[in-house]
Amino acid sequence: MEDSGCEDLRSREAESFLYFAYGSNLLTERIHLRNPSAAFFCVARLQDFKLDFGNFKGKTSETWHGGIATIFQSPGDEVWGVVWKMNKSNLSSLDKQEGVKSGTYVPIEVNVYTQEGKKITCRSYQMKNYESAPPSPQYKKVICMGAKENGLPLEYQKMLNAIEPNDYKGKVSEEIEDIITKRETKTH
Repeated sequence: MEDSGCEDLRSREAESFLYFAYGSNLLTERIHLRNPSAAFFCVARLQDFKLDFGNFKGKTSETWHGGIATIFQSPGDEVWGVVWKMNKSNLSSLDKQEGVKSGTYVPIEVNVYTQEGKKITCRSYQMKNYESAPPSPQYKKVICMGAKENGLPLEYQKMLNAIEPNDYKGKVSEEIEDIITKRETKTH
């Protein structure tokens, strides 16, 4: 009897992939805007990488009005994030959200480690050809809310909270403003 469950699991595994999110997709509502199949898998650590924020080819993000998150290799550093298990049918929407076609991000394969130390191979994204720039207050807020929601280590959350945003005072997309507003009213 137990074997049939394993076979089911294997066929489902073939239809899914693991995605390591470290930016705005840390927040459940954010990733679900374009990728409804995303299911929380675990919190994980990417070793020997560092988080940065930047503008692709020096152009400010029209979505976020500031630098957007990326990662770069940096021995001894680490980036914490969330591993989402996603249906392969959402791969193209995730690539589109990450600006793969425009070249903003390139998909990369990374090995991350669970809090128990288990190694997992995931898809993630890295911005090439960018200039460092601070994130907008809203982008920083979405990342910090996602880190808190998913229980990233407190030291890492403190580091995220200490990031100096730019001085953008306008609005970002209505979808994101709605998410922030709903979250803030829930917590107050």
